[in-house]
Amino acid sequence: MSGTERNSNEGAWTLPGLAALGPDPAFRDQLRLFGQFVGDWRILECRIHTPTGAWRELEGELHWRWILRGKAIQDVWTLRDKGSGELFYEGTTIRVYDVKSGTWASTWISTSRPRARRFVGRAVGAEIVLDELVEAGAAPERWIFFNIASEAFRWRSEEQRPGGPTWEVTEEMRVSRVR
Repeated sequence: MSGTERNSNEGAWTLPGLAALGPDPAFRDQLRLFGQFVGDWRILECRIHTPTGAWRELEGELHWRWILRGKAIQDVWTLRDKGSGELFYEGTTIRVYDVKSGTWASTWISTSRPRARRFVGRAVGAEIVLDELVEAGAAPERWIFFNIASEAFRWRSEEQRPGGPTWEVTEEMRVSRVR
């Protein structure tokens, strides 16, 4: 599917109770951490470290919306090969603010590599860091939003290598808001 084609079912239905017009007013300030990304974005550059050790160059789209009475946010990520336009990766994240802990529960669901992953997100200085909740023995991963501005941000994925505190960048993106 090329970047201009759309799934024939896209926009054909709505799920009652899912969409929200904005953040829950009672928690507007707390919801701003991820609420600042609500809207449409273009992934201008994406580099993914492949199992062979090479970097694959991609581009794509990112769409964020308020859901569930403005108490949560859902996003959809789509990545395509820069050369061929071939769909490489797609998935969705649902993020819910936890009032008690002041963190965000985040679940990523991928259709390209069928899998669900859970993260806990929080502000760390000027960055947003999501630490994966992993089972014992699994290599931890974290996702980091950085250089955040109203019209652009950067994102990277890091994996901790076995036996050490070293984190290795496995994926990085440069993203710009669509107006």
